[in-house]
Amino acid sequence: MPGTESPQPLHLFSWKAPAVVAVAFVAMAAGFGQFGAVAALGDVAKSFGHLSRGGTLADQAGLSGTVVGIGLAVIRLASLGALFLTGLADRFGRRTVLLYTCAGGLLLTLVAAASPGYWWFVAIFALGRPLLSATNGVAQVSAAELTSSKDRAKAVALVAAGYAVGAGLLAIIHSLGEGTLGFRGLFALIAVPLFLLPLAGRHVVETDRFASLDRAVRPPVFGRVPRQYRRRLLTVATLTFVIAIMTGPANSFVFFYAQNVRHLSGAVTAAMVAAGGVTGLIGLLSGRWLADHWGRRPTVALSMAAIAGFAILTYSGSKVALLAGYQGGLLAGSLFAPAGGALANEVFPTAIRAAVAGWYVIAAVLGAVVGLLVFGAVADIGNRFSVAAVVTFLPALPLTALLLLLPETKGTEPEELWGTGVA
Repeated sequence: MPGTESPQPLHLFSWKAPAVVAVAFVAMAAGFGQFGAVAALGDVAKSFGHLSRGGTLADQAGLSGTVVGIGLAVIRLASLGALFLTGLADRFGRRTVLLYTCAGGLLLTLVAAASPGYWWFVAIFALGRPLLSATNGVAQVSAAELTSSKDRAKAVALVAAGYAVGAGLLAIIHSLGEGTLGFRGLFALIAVPLFLLPLAGRHVVETDRFASLDRAVRPPVFGRVPRQYRRRLLTVATLTFVIAIMTGPANSFVFFYAQNVRHLSGAVTAAMVAAGGVTGLIGLLSGRWLADHWGRRPTVALSMAAIAGFAILTYSGSKVALLAGYQGGLLAGSLFAPAGGALANEVFPTAIRAAVAGWYVIAAVLGAVVGLLVFGAVADIGNRFSVAAVVTFLPALPLTALLLLLPETKGTEPEELWGTGVA
């Protein structure tokens, strides 16, 4: 049975232990590489498009919202390959998959710097996307498995912070180097985390929860989830899909919107991202506390509502709204990370946890693609980003009620849930 566990005591770590910090560094490297297409989107559009003095979005930005949306959707769809890659972690271990997918994803992202055209850029970047998506998914699984209940939300928050720091650092470098680095120079910087990855890898350890499993209970098919867990998987995957509908366009279009539509300077954009680091930290700390004291489910519900509200504010039409909405969106997303990451990993057994993480990636990809296509198409109609935000983000909110179908896992170990037959 997939839930069969060894009766031996588990060797678990504090969320501040080197083993957990090393996983957070790998997540940071993945964030640095994966966020490149978003941070450099304005430069990519200008490099491969045609600017003019017209009033359409394509005239102002170089490429139309539809073309940009399709390109981002293709990159997102490439992450479907992460289902197979994360499933490998249920067979070969968390550590091996974590390090190899991160190295491969960074290397392919580095190659994207030499792209001769927009669709070449999309294709090459898309090849590395599933590897980095798998890295992020397995990093969350590792953080959850390395720690006990009292440290799990903190460890998940640390890994989420690592990913956010990597993504934010790339955005700041891009904004400060506006007009000099270009997207090619920005992507060349991927060589730095790629070089440091073997050093961090020395401290990444296999989780005791995985190592203690009998090989006989490891799934024979990558990504397969046994029938008794599929209803719960459908519930969590649907919530992931809904959240991605909002966060996909909210995060992916924001720098394109700031630089090419609202025409924020590089310095202002860099300051916005730097301030977001503080906002994100506040959100992670608050989300961690709420997840451990208020509960996983109510924290997730609150953060989902906040994500939608701040995303609509971001694109409502003024520079002030953009700056305020961006900070609020980071706060809401960071509030979600500890509770959502802990809950998603706690409600499934070790033998299929990485496979389930792969299905989360698939749900997030599909949700983001739907959100990107809808948002980009509506934004093209009269350059109305505010209408696109309302149409894309608001309908997702009623589905937060699905949280009622999941158990509250605050203060419990995953093994306790399986032992009582809840899972």
